[in-house]
Amino acid sequence: MPAEWEPHTRTWMAFPTANATFGPDGSATLATARRAWAAVAAAVVRHEPVTMVVAPGDAEAAAAVLPAGVETVELPLDDAWMRDSGPTFVRGAAGAVVAVDWVFNGWGAQAWAAWGQDRHLARRVAALAGAEVAPSWLVNEGGGIHVDGEGTVLLTETVQLDPGRNPGADRAAVEAEVHARLGTTAAIWLPRGLTRDYDEFGTRGHVDIVAAFVRPGVVVLHDQRDPAHPDHAVSAQVREVLAAATDARGRRLEVLDLPAPTVPAADGGISDYSYVNHYVANGVVVVGTFGDPHDAAAVEILAAAYPGREVVTVDGRDIFAFGGGVHCITQQQPAPAPGRETR
Repeated sequence: MPAEWEPHTRTWMAFPTANATFGPDGSATLATARRAWAAVAAAVVRHEPVTMVVAPGDAEAAAAVLPAGVETVELPLDDAWMRDSGPTFVRGAAGAVVAVDWVFNGWGAQAWAAWGQDRHLARRVAALAGAEVAPSWLVNEGGGIHVDGEGTVLLTETVQLDPGRNPGADRAAVEAEVHARLGTTAAIWLPRGLTRDYDEFGTRGHVDIVAAFVRPGVVVLHDQRDPAHPDHAVSAQVREVLAAATDARGRRLEVLDLPAPTVPAADGGISDYSYVNHYVANGVVVVGTFGDPHDAAAVEILAAAYPGREVVTVDGRDIFAFGGGVHCITQQQPAPAPGRETR
């Protein structure tokens, strides 16, 4: 699996449709979600093609808010978290792009989730992308993995080993399957994700909100500096694991702290707002900001971590209000190796 900062052919997204997460047709919450997704698409499409999957019946609503240049395709949808229900794109042995089709079961068969259509989404997107499908037996989501493009993958014990996802699976079985699908050789297991992610509507510990590679050998970490916040202990625990870890090339990791936002969540609960959950596209880094005193510092850190890329901010609060961030709603399709095309 190429690193996210390697060249892309396009970005895939899914347009929010009426459901238990976003609200019914005509609701203010659904309209808010659609504007938030459109803002991310607008930030990305200036740098690379964006294809937005739109549920049947939502084409008119999509046309009303999506920026010029965003391509739309119609497919059945349950939800709009393309990182998780869409395919994970990799390069095959010959360099052509291949779509990994993990089993998707609504983040561990959670009672509020629907996946009757989303469990088919990876294959349907792969067909539109002209990519060969590599099926996997592993229940997994794209937000549950992060790679450095040189053989290292970050995983979380409470995701891949979740009994609601992969009952009976152990680390060895998960690692063997992940390595077979992603071409990785070293797995770094984080003990858990952020506290809020274990609420009723959480993912039970996705890695892409707590830690992410920004280049080989370097990770950014969600740094909760408030000792009264439950994620203060989580940040310390994850930092300890990362600092002691060795990547696929035998390097000790450098850990860059990204300060956790201090503003409270919109619903008044503890905040899991995170700058770690950003998206890297061709020539740009798109990051959610929160009207927080740490916004400027986070942008500065990310700009230094990705030299030569523009850092574009969008309001992340509306996306987080529905359960995720910028990274959760985007999925990169990497360019094939030079001289190869997708099938």
